[in-house]
Amino acid sequence: MQALNISATGMMAQQRRTEVVANNLANMNTFGYQKRRVEFNDLLYKHQPRRATPSSSPGTTVPGVVNSGMGVKLAAVYRVNEPGVHKQTGGSFDLAIQGDGFFQVQLPNGEIGYTRDGAFQQNETGTLVNHNGFPVQPGIVIPPNTTEVSISSDGSVQAKIAGASAPVNVGQIQMALFANPGGLRATGDNLFLATEASGAATVSAPSLNGAGSVMQGFVEASNVNAIEEIAALIRAEKAYSMNSKVMSTADQMMATSRR
Repeated sequence: MQALNISATGMMAQQRRTEVVANNLANMNTFGYQKRRVEFNDLLYKHQPRRATPSSSPGTTVPGVVNSGMGVKLAAVYRVNEPGVHKQTGGSFDLAIQGDGFFQVQLPNGEIGYTRDGAFQQNETGTLVNHNGFPVQPGIVIPPNTTEVSISSDGSVQAKIAGASAPVNVGQIQMALFANPGGLRATGDNLFLATEASGAATVSAPSLNGAGSVMQGFVEASNVNAIEEIAALIRAEKAYSMNSKVMSTADQMMATSRR
């Protein structure tokens, strides 16, 4: 009885959906996190030939093949590339992107990672780094005795040094743009890596070439909507229960046929 296998695929699909929803809810307060969504495909169909029969319309026949579905499978878990709300922190090194683009950080292996999480800070040498200590690219070093740091919407970093009459330009924040940002590979720690699907990064100053502007003193919250996720969780639970009921019913039918 195929109903057992079909209902099993349905239960597995809803289990996967529940895992994705759980991950979204777990990252509600993760800066720059973008929620995930699942998509499903129906499985291969079983073709059962039968003789074509005339229909009620003269000169036409009813198709001679019966197609029986074999269940469902996971097609993809994709990232919803929508910005989250901006939360004001007042931090001099907290940055949010208003528009498209990613910040760049250098990973320990020399690769460039990409992130929407702009909660940056200084390390012991004054270098601007993320919460893992990975330096922002291109490198920006805040001079000693700096009393104030100003970062404009176009990414220009100005430092006011004690005793100096005018601020000093110490670097430039740059954005990375991708033809298909959904193709970036998530590696954890709010970081992504470029892939063949995403295409190579196009680097630009903020507010130019389609890149978003920079907002100092803000961070981008996750784009997870708790109400939507709870509704998705309820739908997954109901679908799982119905598939479980189908499996139980099919098992009872098979037990009856063996008596």
